[in-house]
Amino acid sequence: MRWIISILFFLIFQWYSYQAIKTFTSNRWLLFAYFLFVIMVVGNLLFYTVVLERSTSNEPRLMYAIGFFISLFVFQILVTIFLLGEDIFRIPQGIYAYFSKMPDQVQFLPQRRKLISQIAIGLAAIPFASLLYGMFRGKYNFKVLSYKLEYDDLPEAFEGFKIAQISDIHSGSFDNPKKVQYGVDLVNAQDADVVFFTGDLVNNRAEEILPWIQTFKKINAKHGVYSILGNHDYGDYSPWESPEAKKKNMEDLKKAQKKMGWDLLLNESRFIEKQGQRIAILGVENWGSGGFKKAGDLNKALSNVAAEDFKILMSHDPSHWEAEVIPHPFNIHLTLSGHTHGMQFGIEIPGWIKWSPIKWRYKQWAGIYEKLNQRLNVNRGFGYLAYPGRVGIWPEVTVITLNRAKTSI
Repeated sequence: MRWIISILFFLIFQWYSYQAIKTFTSNRWLLFAYFLFVIMVVGNLLFYTVVLERSTSNEPRLMYAIGFFISLFVFQILVTIFLLGEDIFRIPQGIYAYFSKMPDQVQFLPQRRKLISQIAIGLAAIPFASLLYGMFRGKYNFKVLSYKLEYDDLPEAFEGFKIAQISDIHSGSFDNPKKVQYGVDLVNAQDADVVFFTGDLVNNRAEEILPWIQTFKKINAKHGVYSILGNHDYGDYSPWESPEAKKKNMEDLKKAQKKMGWDLLLNESRFIEKQGQRIAILGVENWGSGGFKKAGDLNKALSNVAAEDFKILMSHDPSHWEAEVIPHPFNIHLTLSGHTHGMQFGIEIPGWIKWSPIKWRYKQWAGIYEKLNQRLNVNRGFGYLAYPGRVGIWPEVTVITLNRAKTSI
């Protein structure tokens, strides 16, 4: 039943978008070109999702198929909304004309107004073009976002301590080694004291990271690179021939991180020491609300940490922050998350507007948040997933500088 309803809506969108273009132009070649484009986009998506067996090698092509379909679908939805609005007036006019005049003397429905179709196509073309731009330029448009955070109890030795954070690499999506290398070089250019990766190294399978190990191995920092797992790293969204195969996939993912020189924290802690003082680095496995895996164990990660230690927590899903981190008896000074990608779509103008549809799903979805003297940073992600692009919400390298709070006299 659900498939029938989906197909029905799809046919309605096709009919209305065709009507708009037909009203806009009488050129048969343009109408044929649009019809052919729709067939190619839909056929390509069906080929990669229904006909062709899904594999790591064709993952980027599948995402392009999804991306073109999303772009077309958004265009058709907006056109349909405009023409439906026009029909709200056309249909009553036609009914009135039919019953007030002789049916053979009047056309049942007034003709569509060309201006309405022009406006519909013109406005729908804006997100259509934006989505195409996001696919070919936006997805590697890396941005460095810098923050300075002050703490009363930051150890003096860590004044000016610089953190770099990346998240959600999704290595199975990448299709441009030079652009990915540029992103890695951008991380190293920040000259951070430590680098944190907050989960989702792959889309589904460990083999996705293999071609990129040498690239991400180049990420370096004075005090090392620390990482955690995200919900996609467990292989839960991929079919496996046996439980043993799934378990081996996880072991392969851990080995890959070790080859890259990353210290993977699985509900564990580490300490960074300077001049006889220390800060605690905590890393939990994925913990997410709304049906996501809850493997994270904050108490276990804190088992070797003192209450007075300055603490930095890596937790992939930001919903963990309000659910378990803030209520915990230990004060977690800074939590680093990812997961949301900022939905890879939105509008951000610093100091004026920050909006994405993902805000309806996640209260904390991008940037710095503060509550009860605890901070959270939600990284917008290094890579991309499903839609192979970004519009307005660009791939991010976060740089956070820690400072001691200045006391006023």
